[in-house]
Amino acid sequence: MAHPPRLDHVTSPALRDLIELAHLDDYARLTDQLRTVRGCTRPVNLVGQTTTLDAATNAVLRTYTTEAEPTGRLLTACGNRRASRCPSCSRVYAADTYHLIKAGMSGGKSVPDAVRSHPRLFVTLTAPSFGRVHAIRTTQAGKPLNCHCGRRHPEDDPALGTPIDPAAYDYAGAILWNAHAGALWARFTIQLRRELAAQLGLTQEALRASLCFSFAKVAEYQKRGLIHFHAIIRLDGPAGPTTPPPGWAGLGALTQAVHHAADRTRLTVTSDAVGDRELAWGDRIDVREITGGDDGGELTDHKVAAYVAKYATKSAEASGMVDRPLTCHTCRGQGSATGPDGFHDLCPACDGTGQAEPIMDLRVRQHVRQMIRTAWALGGLPEFAGLRLRKWAHMLGFRGHFSTKSRRYSTTLGALRDVRHAWRLEQARNRVGTDLFDDGTTLVVSHWAYLTSGYRPGEELLAAHIRHELDHALRLKSEGAPWL
Repeated sequence: MAHPPRLDHVTSPALRDLIELAHLDDYARLTDQLRTVRGCTRPVNLVGQTTTLDAATNAVLRTYTTEAEPTGRLLTACGNRRASRCPSCSRVYAADTYHLIKAGMSGGKSVPDAVRSHPRLFVTLTAPSFGRVHAIRTTQAGKPLNCHCGRRHPEDDPALGTPIDPAAYDYAGAILWNAHAGALWARFTIQLRRELAAQLGLTQEALRASLCFSFAKVAEYQKRGLIHFHAIIRLDGPAGPTTPPPGWAGLGALTQAVHHAADRTRLTVTSDAVGDRELAWGDRIDVREITGGDDGGELTDHKVAAYVAKYATKSAEASGMVDRPLTCHTCRGQGSATGPDGFHDLCPACDGTGQAEPIMDLRVRQHVRQMIRTAWALGGLPEFAGLRLRKWAHMLGFRGHFSTKSRRYSTTLGALRDVRHAWRLEQARNRVGTDLFDDGTTLVVSHWAYLTSGYRPGEELLAAHIRHELDHALRLKSEGAPWL
């Protein structure tokens, strides 16, 4: 390491650290690492080594150790899908989701191109009402109407989505809806098969022998804090996307089946504490055809895939909520810990509240705070223990995945990651020689240990600059398409 100049006059710790890093003998390797993780917000720091051996002779072909790195550690991307947590990693996740969704509509990634001719619908299923909220209302012709509160709201009004009468709002029902939204979707898919068979005049067995349907969906929070789903639903032949559906199974039958299934899907939650609830979809159900190709129509393959990918990286924080669990790490939300005498004592970390941070101190709207408070209270009831509502209070009770798909819809995120890994391995082969990476004749022995997460102060400045460069390049390359 070259001797850095005296830094007594530099008051910023981050700038001092950056100057020290710039004087490292292998500063270029450090910036290489930062660019490899794309300026990840909170990378995982690993220490260890890997040795490549000749499988026949046990001779050492190559050795890598983090001791040779400029800072003595290896940075790997955190892989967080949330844009609020890591914009860089979430962009990779969104790109993978985009290609996964697009492949299921127009082919590619092991899906035949013929799927673009299969019947496809873009379906939006919303939550029911749990009380009137402030909203922007219009007639079917688009003429503005007053909200139920008697006035018209601008689009940026913070009151939008909040109850007009908070005292009459069914907060318990809203939380239970979010907690069971995934289960309601599962019932919807079962009901859809039944309704499709009824529309086509077939038995369930005959339907399975003639065709199947595939889907990919993403969850989104409405301003009122309730989950709704956007889904692509596609009809295939009995073998999936490789076979076309019968000619007599078209968009009309699928559209009617979706409407009937949405109307008839029900899920009952029994509770002595808050009363029984019959959960169902809301009245606002949108079903539209996805047009073929990318010819500029209203719902093209590209537009739908981009829309779904955008919401795959968002979660509760996108609607003014929090993006971190609220349960205490020490007691896991129980509020107590077992002391040396074997008795349960108040948790010293949270003073018995079970909360990592007080709900009252969260910087959220009062409506969101009340939903979180309700989820926390319901989570303390034995009858809802299986829902683990305290763990998911920051998500307003929603426990499901934000993006899911049926098995036959298209490729998988894992397969896309494998392709990316193979590409990077090929780049490495080109740098150090193919013979050192021949999987058939070599054996790799690795020893890794987790050190910490995050950056040194100077590295954080460099990573922020890399993120800015990537953002700028993407805006120049594709304005309005941040998922690419």
